[in-house]
Amino acid sequence: MARSDAILTRLLSLHPKIIDLSLGRMERLLAKLGHPERRLPPVIHVAGTNGKGSTVTMLRTIMEQAGQAVHVYTSPHLVRFHERIRVAGELITDDALVELLEECERANDGEPMTFFEITTAAAFLAFARTPADYVILEVGLGGRLDATNVIARPAVSVITTIDYDHQHYLGTTLAAIAGEKAGILKRGTPAVIGVQPDEARATIEEVAARLGVTLAIAQQDWQAYEQHGRLVFQDGHGLLDLPLPALRGRHQIDNAGNALATLRVLNDPRITEAAMAAGLKAVRWPARMERLAAGPLTALLPEGSELWLDGGHNPQAGRILARAFAELNDRHSKPLVLIWGMLNSKDAGNFLEPFRDLARRVICLTIPDEANALPAQQLASLARDRGLAADTAPSLESALQQAGRSTAAPRVLICGSLYLAGHVLAAQTGEAMSAVSGAAKR
Repeated sequence: MARSDAILTRLLSLHPKIIDLSLGRMERLLAKLGHPERRLPPVIHVAGTNGKGSTVTMLRTIMEQAGQAVHVYTSPHLVRFHERIRVAGELITDDALVELLEECERANDGEPMTFFEITTAAAFLAFARTPADYVILEVGLGGRLDATNVIARPAVSVITTIDYDHQHYLGTTLAAIAGEKAGILKRGTPAVIGVQPDEARATIEEVAARLGVTLAIAQQDWQAYEQHGRLVFQDGHGLLDLPLPALRGRHQIDNAGNALATLRVLNDPRITEAAMAAGLKAVRWPARMERLAAGPLTALLPEGSELWLDGGHNPQAGRILARAFAELNDRHSKPLVLIWGMLNSKDAGNFLEPFRDLARRVICLTIPDEANALPAQQLASLARDRGLAADTAPSLESALQQAGRSTAAPRVLICGSLYLAGHVLAAQTGEAMSAVSGAAKR
């Protein structure tokens, strides 16, 4: 067990709620720490419902291909907490993480503080003390009251596609959710806006107009699309002809567009078209339509099977994923079997709906070690209500064995939750998981 696990577990007790969106506690702690958030390299701040992580990793990979040192803060983690904090290109070491967490804990002095807030403060300390060219900050939840939203003036703000998620905290309409996401917009800071539903885009434009924010809006100020097996990006500065991103799925073209539009706004001459091409080819991001290579889990399936993993967990993610697997089936037909687990805070039924005429069978799992996991029996009932054949399994390994028996050489997709994806990757690689779940308090 990593030394940091004991501290991370202890920090969970600083606040009674799982989620408590506010900036006051964060501002108080950062003041005690000497305001590290004011000493960061230029910040790219990324909010949105879907595509945040892919956009962030494409930005990082392109910048690193250009020789830049980049700090990155993302959440949640899949297997180890250290995945959240990348310092000048390297995942934070356990020794460094322990020192930073202990420093933040001493400064906080037992005051109420969510887990996400205090670990975000630790990331800011790490970034302020190590030179880099840029910081990329991914919003944890929402935007306006997210712990990352203490940066007074980022270099660029980015809002990826917005959809229904976390309605209990962000609002029940797309306009309300978009208003929370648009809370990261700052006067005098340009912003890149990804592909949006009309209602969400209108809200973002209203907020931007009040603040005098210059927007670069997808399908209006810039376009990204596939043509002849290439990625074409076009804006007022001209056209880029680039390789398709290594991340699978048509939706990754939109995410690549977000990254490229952000780089155009930054206008850093060090980040060349050659670096963009190299970055798109080199980009990797686990549990995003990832086909798992040979390992302990794939060995549980019959010869000729495929094993895929995706952590998408809201209705739009379900639609995107179903479309991607329908297209994959058109190219190379195989019976699709889902292994499915979700948290009880998610819209499970509408996530699954797009698979109604696509999946041969759904094998339902209760996500291990997650207090808020939906029970497998409840998931199976939701699947049957949608006309899908559904079973339950007591473990991931059992689910894979059931999938292998259900049809010859299936294409198996494990989906519905990043927290389930973490367990899958740990089982496949043999890596020990952090004691603190990726779903820890925010």
